[in-house]
Amino acid sequence: MSSAGLAVVPVRNEPLTAPSHISPGSGHCESESICVYLAFSGSMIPMRILESDSIESLKLRIQTCKGFVVKNQKLVCGGRELARSNSLVRDYGVNDGNVLHLVLKLSDLQVINVKTSSGKEFTFHVRRGRGCDVVYVKQQIAKREKGFTDLDDQEVVFDGERLEDQRLIDDICKHNDAVLHLLVRKSAKVRAKPVAKNFELSIMAPKSEGKRDNDVGETNGGVQYEADRKFVPRKPPERDFILEPVIVNPKVQLSSVIVKMIKSTFDGLCSKKNPIRSMEGTGGAYFMQDSSGQKFVSVFKPIDEEPLAINNPRKLPMSSDGEGLKKGTRVGEGAFREVAAYILDHPRWTIYGNQKGFAGVPPTTLVKCLHNGFNNPDGSPKAKIGSLQMFVENRGSCEDMGPGSFPVEQVHKISVLDIRLANADRHAGNILLSKDKDGQTLLIPIDHGYCLPEI
Repeated sequence: MSSAGLAVVPVRNEPLTAPSHISPGSGHCESESICVYLAFSGSMIPMRILESDSIESLKLRIQTCKGFVVKNQKLVCGGRELARSNSLVRDYGVNDGNVLHLVLKLSDLQVINVKTSSGKEFTFHVRRGRGCDVVYVKQQIAKREKGFTDLDDQEVVFDGERLEDQRLIDDICKHNDAVLHLLVRKSAKVRAKPVAKNFELSIMAPKSEGKRDNDVGETNGGVQYEADRKFVPRKPPERDFILEPVIVNPKVQLSSVIVKMIKSTFDGLCSKKNPIRSMEGTGGAYFMQDSSGQKFVSVFKPIDEEPLAINNPRKLPMSSDGEGLKKGTRVGEGAFREVAAYILDHPRWTIYGNQKGFAGVPPTTLVKCLHNGFNNPDGSPKAKIGSLQMFVENRGSCEDMGPGSFPVEQVHKISVLDIRLANADRHAGNILLSKDKDGQTLLIPIDHGYCLPEI
């Protein structure tokens, strides 16, 4: 069941039609009527009824005026359900001015949300239990988008896993907030240009509509190969990893410092510098190396390796109700909170530059990364969504030093940050110590996966 209209909201001047037996010219019936308010979907509508009306007739009026079928209605007044259809309004003590809360049963329609790698979004509905499969999803998208008519070129991905065509939607998307991702394979164009006794072959991959100048990964242009007439062009080397930013809003550009951090991490993976898992903390955190392997450039935290998540490397039990270690937080949302802390700590003009934020939260963004060095109990590497935070050179955490050496101004800034974020997990272990160019002590706040709780 989903409740509606439980909050106090402004009264809308859209009264429900009075029943036929209440006539404006009939003073007797008018004097016996009362005015109540029907609350649902964020609105409150005045409704004039008789105390002798039955609950069933009341629901029939709501069905006639609003279209909600009687069997899907549930009326609540003063915390008590008006459950008996044959009982009268007066039997439940409903008085003039009372508020009736209308609760509606959930529909059997399943909402399907599909996002493409180029930023397009599709939403449509299917009925639960009808045996709709992945092919049905592809067909619906092909009807709406001319460029996706070839079903064989479509690849549907959910939670980093490629879905076979025969997979049922009911088994994949158990909740309406699930999102399917659509990848479309496009054939490359090969152009030959004579050069002396050789051919210069230009292999042009079609540019994605959602490709942006600051995307990290493959180059935007074609890759050229020079080959003798007797040989075919070489193919680009296949990589055993994936690293790309998760673009939530295509209109917002990534800052130069974020792009540089992702590129340095990408170069390290290209050079076979594997992620190194931290031995500290309760979740999976991986130090990502640069191309030389001499220093760390970032820290990656996959959402499926958070505490109480399915692939947690510390063998912590899974959450039974989805709640995280801290009240008001949900398992699998830590990465989003890490990014939110960075955004809230930086005014808009500093996010797009290299300036330090108010309290110095390191640059953080959301990425998708696949590598066999991450924790995959089933032995099959899958692409993981998580937060990527810039690694900051430090001299340890505040646990290693006494509070007397901490600059008061910076302690105040972190306190203000935690108040703004309602941070539920600030302790000495998630504040790093560093030095600025003048040798002054810096405090660097990290680990914000338990900020911004829901309650």
